Amino acid sequence: MTTSPASGPNTDAQEEIARLRVEIEQHNYRYYVEDAPVISDAEYDALMRRLMALEQAHPELVTPESPTQRVGATPLAAFGAVTHAVPMLSLGNAFDEDEVRAFDKRVTDTLRAAGLLGPAAQADYFCELKLDGLAISLRYENGKLVQAATRGDGQTGEDVTANIRTIRSIPLQLKAGAPEVLEVRGEVLMNRRDFERLNEAQAARGDKVFVNPRNAAAGSLRQLDPRITAQRPLRFFAYGWGEVHGLAGRQSGLFDEPAPGKREVSTLPREAHSAMLAWLGELGLPINTQHNHKAKGADGLLAFYERVAGLRPVLPYDIDGVVYKVDSLPAQKVLGFVARAPRFALAHKYPAEEATTTLLDIEVQVGRTGAITPVARLQPVFVGGVTVTNATLHNEDEVRRKDVRIGDTVIVRRAGDVIPEVVGPVLAKRPADAREFRMVTACPVCGSAIERPEGEAVARCTGGLFCAAQRKQSLLHAAGRKALDIEGLGEKLVDQLVDRDRVKSLADIYSLTAEELAGYERMGAKSAENLVRAIDKARTPTLGRLLFALGIRHVGESTARDVARHFGSLEAIMNATEAQLLEVTDVGPAVAASIHRFFAEQHNRDIVHALEEQGVRPSAEAGARTGALTGKTFVLTGTLPNWTRDDATRHILAAGGKVSGSVSKKTAYVVAGEEAGSKLAKAQELGVPVLDEDGLKQLLGVDE
Repeated sequence: MTTSPASGPNTDAQEEIARLRVEIEQHNYRYYVEDAPVISDAEYDALMRRLMALEQAHPELVTPESPTQRVGATPLAAFGAVTHAVPMLSLGNAFDEDEVRAFDKRVTDTLRAAGLLGPAAQADYFCELKLDGLAISLRYENGKLVQAATRGDGQTGEDVTANIRTIRSIPLQLKAGAPEVLEVRGEVLMNRRDFERLNEAQAARGDKVFVNPRNAAAGSLRQLDPRITAQRPLRFFAYGWGEVHGLAGRQSGLFDEPAPGKREVSTLPREAHSAMLAWLGELGLPINTQHNHKAKGADGLLAFYERVAGLRPVLPYDIDGVVYKVDSLPAQKVLGFVARAPRFALAHKYPAEEATTTLLDIEVQVGRTGAITPVARLQPVFVGGVTVTNATLHNEDEVRRKDVRIGDTVIVRRAGDVIPEVVGPVLAKRPADAREFRMVTACPVCGSAIERPEGEAVARCTGGLFCAAQRKQSLLHAAGRKALDIEGLGEKLVDQLVDRDRVKSLADIYSLTAEELAGYERMGAKSAENLVRAIDKARTPTLGRLLFALGIRHVGESTARDVARHFGSLEAIMNATEAQLLEVTDVGPAVAASIHRFFAEQHNRDIVHALEEQGVRPSAEAGARTGALTGKTFVLTGTLPNWTRDDATRHILAAGGKVSGSVSKKTAYVVAGEEAGSKLAKAQELGVPVLDEDGLKQLLGVDE
């Protein structure tokens, strides 16, 4: 007797496995997304045990999308970097009614001028809860989850794919109708009930407890061991999208016409944000539909804000505000973006959480630019999800304006990750012996004179790099993740390096050796080797990161990146006039003057030259105006013989080009190595030029 191919020995097992996977994922959705389970935990466990037994008996039938594979893979050495195809922008904030009405007026005026809104019509908005979690981007290709990344700095995030795969509310496989590439944006969070249970379990084991659900969610998602993440009760809600293409094009989150020869997905909404979210839900992604709401005009927005404010205590999760988005996608496209946020959306924050406590003392802190900041030392108080012992008083004028005195009962405010601040005193509780604050006249660290420049509110130490506090803070700033990202160069080690007078400037960091570092407190041989490797890696930062690392007053990471893109080289920035600096987008007179003054100081130029002598060679910022490849988009696929993808990406960015994760008619070149897959086929289909590694090097003009 022969067995037909249709009824082979694994057919029954294959069918049961497929049925169990569908059934289990349906129960995951009902439990984790709808919060409405239809079976008991014991019944769910029985289904999982049966599926695991079948897969164990038939390992050839196990797939990455199976529910059994959510338990977590082996630990990671570190998180890789992911460049977002579409930047993950932040939102502008509003804190009162006037700011909301001003936002609505800007939207209305722009849409009326564009002919998208009648003279008496009100703008249509889609309103959502602002979940207090961690922003995440999920990339699906042909319906399968292939990558997940944190927001990071908006341009580049951390690869947390292994951890995201353990979250049961996130589908590993989308339902039918998904485009070739779909990048979903959303929030990973933890419900309050789950957070309390987690902390109870942590305390029972003698482990560290978390201060709030957001902290717990962020810490869980950044575990190097995904098996730990798998044990944490994380959830996910989708609220937007980034790159979408395949059967439909994309342009900054909106949609172009489909590529030639490609039909458009008939179910893909093109007109409304709300319709797009509904479509994402149809694909199986969790959407927080219960409280989403459509509103008209500013009155509708404010009514939603007030209604949700009353719901906050009974919501199963923390929120810190609501979000308003213009619902029409064509209108969103007309409104566009400012440098770091969309013009069509606004986050309306709820008032910060407040508490009262005793002000024990006022001390002064010396910042990396020499700024002298009064700091309140407080009787510990729990506010905004954390225990607060210190709070900023900003400057001497603020202390006087608020009439804060040592010994007062004070109101302390903290919202989200904002630094706690003293709002003011409770005058009715002021003791008779309350003492006024007196600003010191000499730096508490180096003894140098303290001066307050005319027209400025902040007093400053005049010691410069002579002042160990400024040196320490400057080095910690430069080593930070958003600057040179020198992992392992922390506060304790910086204290030792500065106190021993071993490091006097940033350039001295690059002369440290593993043998030398191993002799420092809390630095073993392995830690020293790791730190030296991190320092060596920091010899090739992007120009924007290096500029930010220099600690120029008023120059934040975004401004540093903008300046780097505009000028293209450190030499050009150092020699730029204030007028030339003012040509940079979002650089005003104060920033231009600060950059110009910084490089007019010979000792700052000496530091730059010392960095060059230590082999620090910054690469051009992505999108820089100069370079052989300016304006050209590359896609990398397969394994190159000599360069890693990071090597190739670094060279392309340095030459002014861009690197994308997907091929389209706008792609200039596809660089293909061994085992190139669908991207190579797509390039050939669209007629996009294909290069090998040698061809790329020839285009770049390098021969390494």
